[in-house]
Amino acid sequence: MNLIESKTTSLLIADSPITVGIIGGGIAGSTIALRLAEQGINVQLFEEGKSLVNGPPICHLHAGGNLYREISDQQCITLLKQSIDTLRVYQHTSNIRPTVIAIPCNDAGNPDDLLPRLTLLQQTYQALVADDAKNCVLGNPNDYFKLYQRSDLERLALQDNPQQPLTPDQWMIPVAKSINLDQFKYPLVMVQEYGLSVFRIAATLALALQRLPHCHVNTNTKVTSLAELPNGWQVSSQDATNHQQQINVDYLVNAGGYRTGTIDDLAHIPRQRMVEFKAAYVTHWSQCDAQWPEVIFHGERGTPNGMAQLTPYPDGFFQLHGMTQDITLFKNGLVASNGNSAQPQLDASFKEKLQQHWTQQEIEQRTQRAINHMAQFVNHFEQATVGGKPLFGAQQIPGNDPTLRAADVSYSHQRYARSEIVKASSALSVADAIIEQLAALDLIQSPPSQTRENAFPVAQQLSLNEIVSYAEKLAAERGFPASLARPIGH
Repeated sequence: MNLIESKTTSLLIADSPITVGIIGGGIAGSTIALRLAEQGINVQLFEEGKSLVNGPPICHLHAGGNLYREISDQQCITLLKQSIDTLRVYQHTSNIRPTVIAIPCNDAGNPDDLLPRLTLLQQTYQALVADDAKNCVLGNPNDYFKLYQRSDLERLALQDNPQQPLTPDQWMIPVAKSINLDQFKYPLVMVQEYGLSVFRIAATLALALQRLPHCHVNTNTKVTSLAELPNGWQVSSQDATNHQQQINVDYLVNAGGYRTGTIDDLAHIPRQRMVEFKAAYVTHWSQCDAQWPEVIFHGERGTPNGMAQLTPYPDGFFQLHGMTQDITLFKNGLVASNGNSAQPQLDASFKEKLQQHWTQQEIEQRTQRAINHMAQFVNHFEQATVGGKPLFGAQQIPGNDPTLRAADVSYSHQRYARSEIVKASSALSVADAIIEQLAALDLIQSPPSQTRENAFPVAQQLSLNEIVSYAEKLAAERGFPASLARPIGH
């Protein structure tokens, strides 16, 4: 059987060049589009917004899920594997700095409870690197985590902040100098969970898809109706100029993010899910004279002592999460679907925020609360100021378990797949699953065995400089400081 030629190794069956429709150009939809188009599969990508990957406030790779005490070890292992794959494909999107986990004295948690999971994750990472040296993207497996007793921090607090930290101890110096050591249980943990730049992911996907002739990106385009055909779907859409079109596709992927349920409704396919609105806050700490790791101060979610997350960027910018209802979480911000619709209905106030309609008073009020929450732990952080508008979005959670963090794909019809990721690092798993499903349906030939890198030849050719340049442009277009698009540790 002859294969249709393309720039990459084509998987298309001769005389049957299929087209896959993907609704939603977030991290999942765009990644699926990239995965398919890199293999020579025709893609029609529909995105209602004007650019790709413009959703929830992605900032953390979750290479092990250590932010979440409540999730299972299996979810943590899944997130670790998915994060490694993400770094191999999106090689210029990480901010390479470790994450510190600290448990305040007023928290019920015990640092010793974290150790079995950390050991399991380290052993898993070691095995993955032994299996394939290219999996070594989180540093030496022996250094996956390190423990710090109080005496270690007292010693490090006497040292000067390094200009460019390289070792775990050097990364820990600003933390040791800036926290009240009496406030915490020991040991503190430093783990190789990196940052993830939403702007550089968006730039990578936009630039790569522009270069792939098999992918047609329909931005500013709303899908208005769906009709199931004997061998696929008819997708009706309308663009910003009110131009309407109908496109027949052989396979349909619902990657609508928090609006996945609206697409299910158009397709008349019921599904139970939850949606949660969240926000993170951009601050500027001009007096900061150190490069910080990310720091997680554990706390009970939804209470005034909820987890505080300090995510560093260049030039003194920090993104803050505070898992309280006054900061990152919102009263009535978690909603579930019902028997009438697969789409959970957020209150009108959240829908306004999702359309960029925040009042300046609310931006300043919630950002200040985030600063105050962090200043409980970090000396002098009360000096920080509002650094920009919030990063925000609604996160879908399939099923009815609000603690779920590792999820990927579900199927309701033979030619209909639903992306249901909760974390960005799960997007590649969905893309892989859809490739396998297309092969199982004999729509494409079974894919050859490929390394992660070989499966994404166009994306792999992009340079750090062109990605950063495009990412800075995206940040500016979206009204954020360009520093949020710039890398740490490259």
